[in-house]
Amino acid sequence: MPAFAGLDVGTTSSKAVVYADDGTVLGTGRAAMPWDVGPQGTQTDADVLWRSALTALRDAATAAQVPVAAVGITSMGESGVLTDAHERPVAPVIAWHDDRDGDEVARLVADIGADAFGGVAGKPARGQFSLTKHRWLRTHEPAARSATKRFDVGGWVVRRLGVDPVIELSLAGRTGWLDVARRDWWDDALAWSGATRALMPPLVAAGDPVGRITADEAGPLLRGALLTLAGHDHQAAALGARATAPGYELDSSGTAEALVRTVSHMPGRGQTARLAAAGITTDPSIEPDHWTLLGGTEGGLAQSRALEMLGVSGGPGGGLAALDAAAEHAPHGRVIVGGLGTDALTLGGIAGGVGPGEVWKAVVAAAADEAMALHRAMDDVVGPAVGVVVTGGWRHSAEVMRAKRARFPALRVSSLDEAGTLGAATLAARATGALGRDDHLVGP
Repeated sequence: MPAFAGLDVGTTSSKAVVYADDGTVLGTGRAAMPWDVGPQGTQTDADVLWRSALTALRDAATAAQVPVAAVGITSMGESGVLTDAHERPVAPVIAWHDDRDGDEVARLVADIGADAFGGVAGKPARGQFSLTKHRWLRTHEPAARSATKRFDVGGWVVRRLGVDPVIELSLAGRTGWLDVARRDWWDDALAWSGATRALMPPLVAAGDPVGRITADEAGPLLRGALLTLAGHDHQAAALGARATAPGYELDSSGTAEALVRTVSHMPGRGQTARLAAAGITTDPSIEPDHWTLLGGTEGGLAQSRALEMLGVSGGPGGGLAALDAAAEHAPHGRVIVGGLGTDALTLGGIAGGVGPGEVWKAVVAAAADEAMALHRAMDDVVGPAVGVVVTGGWRHSAEVMRAKRARFPALRVSSLDEAGTLGAATLAARATGALGRDDHLVGP
């Protein structure tokens, strides 16, 4: 019985799951992803990244106690590892959500223009993508100017596992250096940030075999396993949750909420710029010959802050169920919510008689409205979605789900806890030929 592993190298942790060929979970592993928070911002070390990924993967294989035939690796985007000619890191790994590059973003808008950047790179001009952080590093970390190779997070992990340098297309899209329609590097953006084509590894498609694990550190159950890159973590989650079919959308409802839609035709440059202006990115998809639209909100973070303020925990026995019940029949419209997507959530209209349930209802509604605005912006360009699949921790809140059902058509709630690892393992199984191009590890 062949076994396939999915590894998801994320912002808070690395998660790995080994699956049987029928989708049964054989073993799991998880390791924290530590970040240093200092005066300059949030960053980590390339070896810390590698150790987190390796620990999760090795622990999952040990728990499964079967040889792994293939491993698919998905990861967070935007962050990168700069190395010298001997592949020794020469600069810190800046977190994708770090905002130290505000001056560089302003310069990008002045030099290239928000519409041009949105139309070619498929990205809003904001401090998230690799090119502005790369320019910051070259200015503030002199050693960064000596770099001869740049790896994305997934590419760094497969390189440490013994594979030649590569970068997968959907993760290349998260850099801001890719012309997403041409699926090739955008020379003007590279030059603007001080990067070159020579700095970039060869581009590969998600699901393509890229080599086999040769690193001794991986252990005997993983050594020799076929490796493939499964692309951006939100896209892998959409694949695992069966939300990449035409007209479907993934709502990954966690601390950072993401709406992910897979489309068969690349929007035109004007449409891509329009999507970017609405906060929606366009990237090559991990599904062959497709593209992916992704809109993110911080509604989940706002909900977490509201629970903290109300003294409620989202865990079992933490009071969320009682708060959800109080919100169900609470009036709506008196509490005013602001500051979603900023460091300071604001609440107004807290008059006499306003209770915790009414406050919770208002915050949840505001978060749902923010997600709905992104959903409609996608509809306006690529047509209406026929269904939305919800994953993530907030699916366990009755009030959050009531708000979503009131707004989204044909809502389906996924039971998956690790959709990203399942999507990555599905691509691993496809890479071996055990699954066809459109097949999945588990049944409908």
